[in-house]
Amino acid sequence: MSHQAEAPGELACFVISVAARLLGVHPQTLRYYERAGLIQPSRSRGNIRLYSARDIERAQQIKRLIEDLGVNLAGVEVIMRLTERMREMESELQHLRSEVASARPESARARRRAPRADGVDLAI
Repeated sequence: MSHQAEAPGELACFVISVAARLLGVHPQTLRYYERAGLIQPSRSRGNIRLYSARDIERAQQIKRLIEDLGVNLAGVEVIMRLTERMREMESELQHLRSEVASARPESARARRRAPRADGVDLAI
């Protein structure tokens, strides 16, 4: 397992007992979330589950949906998938907005240089 390329929130450093204690759940609950495909902790060379801060945050959100809002596992899966898709789309939208903003000055310069259809040159 290499830690050099991992972001701080993705560094897997909590064993299941510590992660469970942080969340206030039984370790079996985390195994259940994993079997349901809701979380995917990394594994050590000895196949020990290792949870990152991001995994803990995700498990907290899952726990909150189940306990506080009464959502079942299928509903949690849909909510988590849609939430992730929304984040991806927001990121893509931000990227597109920055592309458009950087393209506007260029297109304005091109319009100023473009000849008019009637042949009159309006160099500015």
